[in-house]
Amino acid sequence: VFIAQSRASGSHRDLEDEELTRIFVMIPKTYTEEDLREKFKMYGDIEYCSIIKNKTTGESKGLGYVRYLKPSQAARAIEECDRSYRAILAEPKNKSSESFEYDYYSNHMRPELRGNTLPFCMQPEFCSFEKAETRIQEPVSKRLSVVSRLPFIQEQLFALFDLVPGLEYCDVQRDPHTNSGYAVIQYSTAASAIYAKYKLHGFEYPPGNRLTVIFLEDGNDSSE
Repeated sequence: VFIAQSRASGSHRDLEDEELTRIFVMIPKTYTEEDLREKFKMYGDIEYCSIIKNKTTGESKGLGYVRYLKPSQAARAIEECDRSYRAILAEPKNKSSESFEYDYYSNHMRPELRGNTLPFCMQPEFCSFEKAETRIQEPVSKRLSVVSRLPFIQEQLFALFDLVPGLEYCDVQRDPHTNSGYAVIQYSTAASAIYAKYKLHGFEYPPGNRLTVIFLEDGNDSSE
């Protein structure tokens, strides 16, 4: 469909090739360009791989590009790669990378079909927590409290926490006096709740507004 639409628009061949052979993917921040190439070489001949890095720190942003020699190879990679990579065709290089990254994050903050998304924790690279960070000192549960200085929109917050598999419900509440945001999140397992807290506590959503995520007592034995 991507290929047909682009060719129907009558775009120049060189631009068309770039639009149809370069894909944009979400990857673990530990990935190197060689790791990225290794994961995606099975779908076709790769011209180059690149990882987007923070210009100040040099650290990976967890995003990357893969360019294939043929549009059919890029299409195959999008269709067949693990859904956790959230692969899409990349925007042309004449669009700023910051704008594209923002659009990418925005468009992917939506609920997925639950049976269509493999849990991140099924993949070792997404579970490489530091040992010190896995020694959780506070009582854990399947339920989380999320606090923000800005009010939440139910659908958006649900989409954000639904990126972690196992979300059972998201209950958004608002304080009419302070206009701050408060929500209760519950997952089907404590493991999902732990992972969500690890990934989303301190996350800026929207940009500039940090979320505070803590465990809430759910009545179960936390020692499990």
